[in-house]
Amino acid sequence: MVTMKQVSVFVENKPGRLASVTEVLFKAGINLRAFAIAEAGDFGIIRMIVDRPEDAYRALKDAGFTVAINDVIGVEVKDEPGSLYRIAKTLGDENVNIEYVYAFTFGGEKALIILRVDDVDKAIEVLEREGVLFKGEIP
Repeated sequence: MVTMKQVSVFVENKPGRLASVTEVLFKAGINLRAFAIAEAGDFGIIRMIVDRPEDAYRALKDAGFTVAINDVIGVEVKDEPGSLYRIAKTLGDENVNIEYVYAFTFGGEKALIILRVDDVDKAIEVLEREGVLFKGEIP
């Protein structure tokens, strides 16, 4: 899986909002694989990788949330200093802008970096040359 569908939810930055979002996912039987929260004053964006993104989108939309689905890129690297630097430098040298990134480790020696970029096709081409595109399933 080179690209993944990311579900983004726009929410008020107040107590209980994360619980409200995750309750919808729980009731729909949707498993959260990775997520990040970006705060911007009174509001925030919860970005999630889930096992069934289309179902998550519908469930959250039906529950009244403002929600979107975007393509993001998964990059698998060794869990060691400099891994993100090499990816960021490679993309920057090829004039691909990274809009945001979040990451997690798995399997003890690997990390998965999730990138939202301004040019997905070019980023895939560049990262394929580097041999770092994630082609598995998130554990």
